[in-house]
Amino acid sequence: MDTQERRDAAEPAEAGAAEGVGEWEGAAVPRQPLWVEEPALRRRMPDPVRTAAVRAVLIMSLTMILAMVAFLTALAGSWLSFPMVLSGVASTVVATWSVLDVWVTRQVWNQRNGVVSMPSSSARQLRRERRRARRAARAAQREASRIRRGSADRRLSRA
Repeated sequence: MDTQERRDAAEPAEAGAAEGVGEWEGAAVPRQPLWVEEPALRRRMPDPVRTAAVRAVLIMSLTMILAMVAFLTALAGSWLSFPMVLSGVASTVVATWSVLDVWVTRQVWNQRNGVVSMPSSSARQLRRERRRARRAARAAQREASRIRRGSADRRLSRA
């Protein structure tokens, strides 16, 4: 069947679909979309944290594979069993380090950029207060410079 023939055969079926109703054994069934977009429940992880997490997952999966190979070679009594057990111990240490790296990276990110997961975040409140203080300081500085300029002009005109 050619593409054009398929399109021609589908046109009568699309006439019913245009109304949003499909036919199935004589009953009208409303069509539902295949994909429904839902809002995310949690915010996306920051890039450095996500990178560390992906790296940790890859290292953990390789460690699990290595442990399985070490176990199977030990069961088989292969000479490869001893080196695999040693490398399994080493990779377990590396995997533990990588998981700690994710935790530390996340803590550093939160400390540097503030926790922005909730609107009532204390980091946002501190930033707002700092912004207000800076604006007030700039306004006071502008006002003081205006006063100085104004008094200097008056002195020159009176002299």
